[in-house]
Amino acid sequence: MPLTDVNQVTASLNTLQLREVPALSSNSVNHLTPSRQAKAAVMSASTGVLGRQGNQNAAALPPEEGIGKPRESIKYSIVQENGQRRYGPPRNWRAEPPPRGCEVFIGKIPRDCFEEELIPVFEQIGPIYMFRLMMEFNGTNRGYGFCVYTNREDTKKAVQTLDNYEIRKGKTIGVCFSVDNCRLFVGGIPKNKTREEIMVEMRRVTEGVKDVISYPSVTDKSKNRGFAFVEYESHKAAAMARRKLMPGKIQLWNQQIAVDWAEPEREVNEDIMSKVLNNTDEKSAWPNIWAKIDVKSRCEGHQFYRLNC
Repeated sequence: MPLTDVNQVTASLNTLQLREVPALSSNSVNHLTPSRQAKAAVMSASTGVLGRQGNQNAAALPPEEGIGKPRESIKYSIVQENGQRRYGPPRNWRAEPPPRGCEVFIGKIPRDCFEEELIPVFEQIGPIYMFRLMMEFNGTNRGYGFCVYTNREDTKKAVQTLDNYEIRKGKTIGVCFSVDNCRLFVGGIPKNKTREEIMVEMRRVTEGVKDVISYPSVTDKSKNRGFAFVEYESHKAAAMARRKLMPGKIQLWNQQIAVDWAEPEREVNEDIMSKVLNNTDEKSAWPNIWAKIDVKSRCEGHQFYRLNC
């Protein structure tokens, strides 16, 4: 094709409506194969039109950026997998991940509210290590997500500041502490199996096993009670193991087992601990401490609570 015709095609693409782009751009590319420069021009023009009109929910972002596409000014990546969209960790992060207790649960999120609205609000508290938004297949969110800060001080401040925050006019979000659970309850274990045998079997069928806790039978110390707690290296490893061990998917020792999340260990806020211990002796302190912890719910292996102090 003569170069003048190529220029006419590429120029016309700049003024095309969206519905006209796919057919014409594909035909143009096929005919312009001998000319790499012309082919690049056609593809650039077609993707430019699609990028400007592709995602109506991304109106708050610059025209060339859509929901889920990282902005160049932010050193994070966004990945969508397993029903969630993950923002972070920072690309230049070289240290260990933040310790447990740095994550908050965010509930009551409007279904059409996404990262470009949520992240700036939570970044006002402090640097974000990771932000996860649970997603539906139709592109809306599930109404909740998680935010991990780099330290526990910012996490506490986020709960105190952003709980009942008005994200939109008349729409408030709920923010509370989240404790990621790394422990599974496994029932239906043959009572003649030792802790070491349970450990070997769990490591055979799952990855990331860190420890196994089993209890001896009251009547026969040489036998277990038919269940054990299996602790994993991370919440993700525990979640993958739980999915793999669900009833009907696998048998251990040629019999069905029961698997569910174990009740996670409850962490006590340092302020509550100091207030209680300063006013009472240690023996009577714990009932007062637990009375101040309001366990809200569990969702996908997380425990959420607010500190009423």
